[in-house]
Amino acid sequence: MRTLPVLLLAVGVVASLASCATAPFSNACAPTVHSGDASEVISAQGDFGDQPVVDFPTPIKTSSLQRTELLPGDGAVLAEGDIAVIKFSVFNGDTGGLEAQGDYAAPGQMLTLGASANTAVSVGLQCATVGSRVAIVSSATDAGQDPAQYSNTFVFVIDVVKAFPAKAWGVPQIPQAGMPSVVTAPNGAPGVTVPREDPPTELTVNLLQEASGEKLKADDRVVMKYTAFLWSDSSVFDSTWTSGQAKIIPLTESDSVTSGFVKGLVGQPVGSQVLIVVPPELGFGTAGSTGVPPDSTLIYVVDILGVDG
Repeated sequence: MRTLPVLLLAVGVVASLASCATAPFSNACAPTVHSGDASEVISAQGDFGDQPVVDFPTPIKTSSLQRTELLPGDGAVLAEGDIAVIKFSVFNGDTGGLEAQGDYAAPGQMLTLGASANTAVSVGLQCATVGSRVAIVSSATDAGQDPAQYSNTFVFVIDVVKAFPAKAWGVPQIPQAGMPSVVTAPNGAPGVTVPREDPPTELTVNLLQEASGEKLKADDRVVMKYTAFLWSDSSVFDSTWTSGQAKIIPLTESDSVTSGFVKGLVGQPVGSQVLIVVPPELGFGTAGSTGVPPDSTLIYVVDILGVDG
């Protein structure tokens, strides 16, 4: 089996599948990827969530990205920016050989749609439903591979086991005086305007959108999107919106997770958007960090999308 790093699709390994608050998904979706002659000849036997026995005539050739539903789902409809938890296998369309696969013994792996080197999956799963098994057939280019090295097509068989929404869905709240003002783009990406005054000297938290989901606890593994800014100049030093992929972050202080970040999120409900201003002693302190000068006041805008586990 060849090693295809980009085909190992997901950026976050899910530890377990916990229940989460009811979240809004867009059930109106106009797919750009359709079933075709190549995807319709694929069969995958076996229970949903288990490694399937996949069969198709070889070679499969296609000049377009194609998707066929092999097992129907009745869950949320996935759209760009949503986070899918998937189990997957990838096959060589010329030979039928297995190229890569996820861990079927685990609950799944996480992929944010619409922001991936692998267009075949990040676009091909849009408008799919949670609970479905789909076959996607793509060129090497759409699969994120060098067509000079891989001239064949690729076949993906994917079970969509769960999803998290693209952004927070809580009720807007009144901003606090003296805190940065936050505006969000249509996709949910935040920007801030920092007041022309000294930052707070204590940890300060403002709930920007309040939802009714379960409240976060210390050590929870939180599915989130966030942007981290410096108070001094409003510059961004870390953002999932820039990378395009949501993250699973444990609410445990570490070299990369500040105590102020953890304290600001514990007790907040899933589905909410939270603004946290962290003084230096609860941030990266006198040492600073990558992109963070010593003694910096930090600003986090966090969309809490779910709890893993």
